[in-house]
Amino acid sequence: MIGHTISHYRIVEKLGGGGMGVVYKAEDTELGRFVALKFLPDDVAQDPQALERFRREARAASALNHPNICTIYEIGKSGNQSFIVMEYLEGRTLRDIVLGRPLEIERLLDLGIEVADALDAAHSKGIVHRDIKPANLFVTDRGHAKILDFGLAKVNARTGPESGETRTLSEQHLTSPGSALGTVAYMSPEQALGKELDARTDLFSFGVVLYEMATGIAPFRGDTSAAIFNAILNKPAPPASRANPEVPADLERILQKSLEKDRDVRYQSAAEMRADLKRLKRDTTSGKVEAATITTRRSRSRMLWFSAAVLAVIALAVGLAWYYSPLAPPKVLSTTQLTRDGVAKVNLITDGSRMYVTETPTAFQIVQASTSGGETSVIPTPFESPIALDISGDHSQMLVLDTVATAPDSKFWSVPLPSGTPRHLGDVNGRDGTWSPDGRHLLFAKGDDIYQANADGSEPRKLVTVPGTPGVLRFAKG
Repeated sequence: MIGHTISHYRIVEKLGGGGMGVVYKAEDTELGRFVALKFLPDDVAQDPQALERFRREARAASALNHPNICTIYEIGKSGNQSFIVMEYLEGRTLRDIVLGRPLEIERLLDLGIEVADALDAAHSKGIVHRDIKPANLFVTDRGHAKILDFGLAKVNARTGPESGETRTLSEQHLTSPGSALGTVAYMSPEQALGKELDARTDLFSFGVVLYEMATGIAPFRGDTSAAIFNAILNKPAPPASRANPEVPADLERILQKSLEKDRDVRYQSAAEMRADLKRLKRDTTSGKVEAATITTRRSRSRMLWFSAAVLAVIALAVGLAWYYSPLAPPKVLSTTQLTRDGVAKVNLITDGSRMYVTETPTAFQIVQASTSGGETSVIPTPFESPIALDISGDHSQMLVLDTVATAPDSKFWSVPLPSGTPRHLGDVNGRDGTWSPDGRHLLFAKGDDIYQANADGSEPRKLVTVPGTPGVLRFAKG
């Protein structure tokens, strides 16, 4: 096919293909533009059912004129081969973009609003897509969504709940030979049961897509199509925030409403769904502007504080190097016993509600307890002798020193709280350290030198040399 001319279209390259279509990039020699030509594969080109699906796609999509729906220019025939001439798009399908990873919420909302708007346009023309899934949603290089493949579309004069046709499950499977499982995962309950369909089936399928965009996983999963059907029909979708804590509460509500199994309590129109997505985008954007203003002010304040703290540490360290004078012990008014296990503890740090200390029963281990007292519990780490040094400003990470008895300096690690996989902070070694209040820098002592590095341990640089002052960074904490 490459290099051949069909009608006035010169085929340039193959773009892709599947069980129900092969797509080529072609040059329209009359209009001087690139288009996409979609042909039926040879093995199904003479199948009446496949031909009807092919013509249905052309008729349905050509009735629509919307920036977020792939434009159909014409349907043609060359010999025994029928083809559709479509708008040529550059980009990737949503399936290729997600690949098990959640999208940023802002990008999800932008794409979601465009898809909802396109569905509203289709539904207002009496067209129900019936196969909304990531493989049929294209994202252009300019970041805009396009709905593809109206081959399963139903064209009716009315779009209400009473206007629809009954489709059997076997007909559904004929839409994508050899890959029915992928389509099954995005079916609405009424579609899985072969009931009459209306526009609300697209909204359920779109809700499944939004859930996958937000979490990287589908809400209804199983090892077989039967297991997926059971989940769609009988099991609620797990909260999206469980898989991705960044999911806002309002988006969680949108997902839950779109995935209602009873279509009478689901979103009733794409316009209603689009309005909720636009409202969330507006609130998210305004919230970011306000948060950015506050964060900028706080960052400036914190950096000034941190700079002053570093200078104070250096000055104090130099002063201690020249002269050491023991301070008078503080006057203790009262005490409260917090732990009762009788194990020696060092290096207490706290985030206000929890305290973290290093114990030495036989070897070092890090334990935690409430600041109001109570039983301690061990924080498991893979280190032989860990020492807790500091808590990040957002209380999500603990700075830990992996001490080695025979080495003067040891490695720094970031340990997620309350649990997670420790992460080595670059190649820096030291004997003590602390994070800056804004969490952007690491201050650490190595030998007689004090260094500053990025929070991940990169780009270390020496600040000052202070001979003979072990534990000097203790004065930078508190």
